[in-house]
Amino acid sequence: MIIYRVIIVIWSCIGIFGCGNKQDPHTSWETYQGDPGSNQYSSLKQINKSNVDQLEVAWVYQTGDNLNKQSQIQCNPIIVDDILYATSPTIKLIALRAATGELLWEFDPALDFSPHVNRGVTYWESGNDKRILFTAGSLLFAIDAITGKPVVSFGTAGVTSLKAGLGARAADLFVISTSPGVIYKNLYIIGTRVSENADAAPGYIRAFNARTGAVEWVFHTIPKPGEYGYETWPENAYEKIGGANAWAGISLDVKRGVVYAPTGSASFDFWGGNRKGSNLFANCIIAIDAENGQRLWHYQTVHHDLWDRDLPTTPNLVTVTHNGVKIDAVAQVTKSGYVFLLDRDTGKPLFTIEERPVKKSDLKGEETWPTQPFPVKPPPFARQHFSEEEITDISPEAHEYVKTIWTTTRTGEQFIPPSTVGTMYFPGFDGGAEWGGASYDSNTGVLYVNANEMPWIQHMVELELNMGDQSKPKTIKDAGEKVYKTNCAICHGQSREGNTTGIYPPLLNLNKTLPREFAMAIIEKGNGFMPSYNQFSNEKKNALLAYLYNDNIQKSQENDGEKNWLDDLNKELLEFAIPYSHTGYNRFFDQEGYPAVKPLWGTLNAIDLNKGEILWQVPLGEFEELTKRGIPKTGTENYGGPVATAGGLIFIAASKDGYIRAFDKDTGTELWKHKLPAGGYATPSVFAVDRRQYIVIACGGGKMGTAPGDYYVAFALPQGHLDAE
Repeated sequence: MIIYRVIIVIWSCIGIFGCGNKQDPHTSWETYQGDPGSNQYSSLKQINKSNVDQLEVAWVYQTGDNLNKQSQIQCNPIIVDDILYATSPTIKLIALRAATGELLWEFDPALDFSPHVNRGVTYWESGNDKRILFTAGSLLFAIDAITGKPVVSFGTAGVTSLKAGLGARAADLFVISTSPGVIYKNLYIIGTRVSENADAAPGYIRAFNARTGAVEWVFHTIPKPGEYGYETWPENAYEKIGGANAWAGISLDVKRGVVYAPTGSASFDFWGGNRKGSNLFANCIIAIDAENGQRLWHYQTVHHDLWDRDLPTTPNLVTVTHNGVKIDAVAQVTKSGYVFLLDRDTGKPLFTIEERPVKKSDLKGEETWPTQPFPVKPPPFARQHFSEEEITDISPEAHEYVKTIWTTTRTGEQFIPPSTVGTMYFPGFDGGAEWGGASYDSNTGVLYVNANEMPWIQHMVELELNMGDQSKPKTIKDAGEKVYKTNCAICHGQSREGNTTGIYPPLLNLNKTLPREFAMAIIEKGNGFMPSYNQFSNEKKNALLAYLYNDNIQKSQENDGEKNWLDDLNKELLEFAIPYSHTGYNRFFDQEGYPAVKPLWGTLNAIDLNKGEILWQVPLGEFEELTKRGIPKTGTENYGGPVATAGGLIFIAASKDGYIRAFDKDTGTELWKHKLPAGGYATPSVFAVDRRQYIVIACGGGKMGTAPGDYYVAFALPQGHLDAE
């Protein structure tokens, strides 16, 4: 038996699996996105171009969660010692036998919070101490990887707060994490998701001790006095401004001991009159010493962001060849469809990046930064201009419908400022690239990235705040309207009409559809994609309910008690007040519900980072009903990333049509597809157990109005194929 095992190990090291796990980390999937450098690549090649059409379902696991139409799974599972670790739609942590999908254990945080998306978990070990670190709500848990029980020596009985190290202001504000952190030695380094409104918590990056849960260091993404970048904000901006958070995850260079953090915009996203300046370290790639949290270098991809141009995914840590020299680099894909390629040690661009003038804002109090950076190479992998020539042509009716709306909004080049007239964002708020990330093949220097090509329209709405006595609320209901316009209208509509996606329901006639106490519970605890607003005072909550339930409260300011109450509430409303709201995140569709721009609407792209060239671009996804009408394959919106393999393949789900596909990574030719039980809006994981290679994908659905699901589906070649080898 011992001799047999030795033969198997030797055979696997020289055969179809390439090198063993100890020599090549890309034969396993022990970290989010496949490796600490976030490259979403597998050296396994048992499944290849010649046999991928034989793939079959190896196993299916259902989590059994109680789903609603907003439920999703965006998790990229990790596989350690033949055990798969992942999360469910309600953020339960599960451990499965990776080869069979058999449940080993389940941990339910059993928290009274609104479920949110979770994109992965993190493994840490020291000797026999093996842990899974994962987040649920605003909490960070340490769970024994073998038993599924909390590690009582971590934090308080296995849990600590994600708000630790953010300062007192964050105590009552929205702070969660959608992307897992990275492990460097005994440090767990993580960013967070915060609100995008004026009441956002700061997005500081922190290192927690993986043993104890204590905060070891904090990097202030909104600098404090004396820190680098402080002068790029108004004085003491850190006391009120939030955001600049690394919500998309973090990449790690283990050898250098450096983490590379991509950050989002400062809050409020679309008006920055209270944060004049370039706003470091918002919208930056930041190289940070993993040991002590000190800044090494940064590169800002958007100055004074007014467009929600967060860096949407972890950067790829790549090695490229320029002028015959191999250079370790950082490749950051963006929502706008660019790749920023920077030297990993210095942050200097490897290809030219030009600072070009952009238009000024006409919103009150705004000071647009005069220039923005544009990479010259590689060229953008998503279109940059929604000109009249780009208006959809799938039918004459669609063209005319879209043109009528197109002519009423500001559109054209990148970085047109938000406006009350209406501004077109193209690529839209969800890219270009998104949180699914890019895959990189170090053998060829080729980066693979999927993209959305969807225009979005937004109108800014001016609010009557701090405009003298005439703007002060005269009744509790008036005060509640101000609360609603400032905090709720972005999602639920300026007139409470709801969002066209169905994610955010209308709030009209609530007195007939929702008991008041239920509405209060939703405000305090959140629901679906709505965060908790428990940071509101009781007066603020009750004022909001008075407006939502159309309470006929006519008490006058002449009443001293009422006057004091309203005056105090007005002061609270003005503390973080901004003069604008907006009409929400609205995709621009034609009258049939298809994107308003000419196809392609979703693409998969291959980019040579050595030469700075796009090698190919193909549609990702299909509207079969349009294909039947004779319209060439259009591609669809897509969420979740690709994985390239040594077998010459790219595996990706992501598309709205609910398929997982395999493409030829050399040509972009589609070689295989399989219909999933629900949309696979996640990145696949690729691994091997007992000589058999698997691809597993989370099928949670729920995005883009598609049906929710609670599935993990694994694919492999038929057992007979393996027996014949």
